[in-house]
Amino acid sequence: MTMSNSAKSEALEVQYKPSRSLWEDAFIRLKKNKAAVLSAYFILFICIVAIFAENISPYPFDEQYMDKILQEPSMKHWLGTDALGRDLFSRIIYGARMSMAVAIYTSLISLAIGAIYGAVSGWVGGRVDSFMMRIVDILYSIPTMVLLILVKVIFDAVQLFDDPERKAYFGIVLALSLVGWVTLARVVRGQVLQVKQMTYVEAARALGANPFWIVVKHVMPNILGPIIVLLTFQIPSNILFESFLSFIGLGLQPPFSSWGVLASSGWQTMRSFPHLIIYPSFAIFLTMLAFNFLGDGLRDALDPQMKGR
Repeated sequence: MTMSNSAKSEALEVQYKPSRSLWEDAFIRLKKNKAAVLSAYFILFICIVAIFAENISPYPFDEQYMDKILQEPSMKHWLGTDALGRDLFSRIIYGARMSMAVAIYTSLISLAIGAIYGAVSGWVGGRVDSFMMRIVDILYSIPTMVLLILVKVIFDAVQLFDDPERKAYFGIVLALSLVGWVTLARVVRGQVLQVKQMTYVEAARALGANPFWIVVKHVMPNILGPIIVLLTFQIPSNILFESFLSFIGLGLQPPFSSWGVLASSGWQTMRSFPHLIIYPSFAIFLTMLAFNFLGDGLRDALDPQMKGR
């Protein structure tokens, strides 16, 4: 029994269907995860709000209205006003800029330090690897919050900046960066130890390729998946740490308008005016939840074992 022309063409299409790359498969799986996609759109929205805060905000973040102190939410001030008569909705919009900037910058700096440190440790191996990992183990043994406070206090004592605003900003960025790279370094090291045994790395070595070129060209591109996933979890952690340090008075301080600063200010009048702490805290909660959903989605999408599901 002979096949029809349409059946033959369909069989040929199935037979010669081009295979998709890992990233294409990951993107297709990610699109099926509605929570991750919705979270990605929400994060994009927050980033747009932070970038265009001056155009979106109905009021300047530091403009005071002394006749409107501690007002409840209304049509003119959607989220009410604070103890100095400033519009809380506008300050939360500007707070998104500061909180996201600190979280993203510190995550990228941590990524750069951790990737270089972990790649060198994993690639060189031997005593160098053992020594470098003992340093990481020592830092791991110190509680994260204690290490953050210690680095922040040491930086404040050095007096590198005369401007207190710049000093506070760079102090929190430095503290979060020096603490956050440790986890990234261990992940990168483990991935490098696994990838450097692969056939294509051995082939590059046999051809006499420079070790630095092998790491940059062959090793690092093949471990981007776990690094990207870890980065999506690192950013909300930095948002939380920045908010907590600002809340206890060791992070950013007024006139900065991060979400942690707003929550710290609202704490003082929480019983009488709970909206001053509820709205900034809700912004922190939603943003961290979105990053966690996106990180879970990326982890599932980049997992080779999920291929075909």
